[in-house]
Amino acid sequence: MRCGLQVSYFSWPDAPASIGPTFRRVAQNAEGAGMSSLWVMDHFFQISMIGPPELDMLEGYSALAFAAAATERIELGTLVTGVTYRHPGLLAKTVTTLDVLSGGRAWLGIGAAWNEEEHRGLGVPYPPVAERFERLEETLQIARRMFDGDDSPYAGRHYSLERPLNVPAPLRRVPILIGGSGPKKTLRLVAKYADACNLFDAGPEAMPARLAILRGHCDDVGRDPREIEVTALSRLSLGTSGAKASSGETMQSVDEAVDRYGRLAEVGLDHLILGMGNDTDDTAYELVAELVRQLEPVEAGTW
Repeated sequence: MRCGLQVSYFSWPDAPASIGPTFRRVAQNAEGAGMSSLWVMDHFFQISMIGPPELDMLEGYSALAFAAAATERIELGTLVTGVTYRHPGLLAKTVTTLDVLSGGRAWLGIGAAWNEEEHRGLGVPYPPVAERFERLEETLQIARRMFDGDDSPYAGRHYSLERPLNVPAPLRRVPILIGGSGPKKTLRLVAKYADACNLFDAGPEAMPARLAILRGHCDDVGRDPREIEVTALSRLSLGTSGAKASSGETMQSVDEAVDRYGRLAEVGLDHLILGMGNDTDDTAYELVAELVRQLEPVEAGTW
């Protein structure tokens, strides 16, 4: 099992001056601990599940470019870009640029978008959900073409591109991750277009049902489900079991975390992405390194 880190909170002491140095240190600590991937949200306001909109929030691709310059190995992506935020041709170009400058480490994480407050606040059109999914499918088609070097014209219902030229090409075929677990639309798009899905950690009891739906969509389109990397976003503060992190979360020991995520691997999890309540604590990464070491040989079960 691979392990990654999502950073979603930037209102650190002495922000905004402290944000750059702190984020650089977090990225370097994650890489040094052996984590495979680093993710940021693609939002412009802080989301309500974490805090009020007035909290600090970085633009996702600028933040990833900054992290790319501070690291050498760790893979980089948004979890996830809202399809409404950027024209698909420009989005593919942005992700390609990140891939080229990072040495082939970029992901395209994408979803149908949901945060109406920031759309209205910044004047970004927020179409109905059915249209957002139509736009998502067209964006996936355009991105795959551009990542593959196909600059032939594209004509869809919502987007028309006369020549989707993408030079320089990405150093690898940028993997596409779709966020969400909607059974009818999201998981169908995963089966048709994605290299990975991202699910929230609802526990080992809930995941098999979601993956069974995804397997059914794969059967419908003639795709081997083993081609799709299963990722899940989970919250964790590593430390002394039962103690409180500065964020207020109850800490778990490495052994507790290994047991928890090992059970998710048994039902199909390939790639664990952690949101850590103590991600700015340098000493926590000694425990992260041990967690990575113990989870790395754990193989995902069949689903």
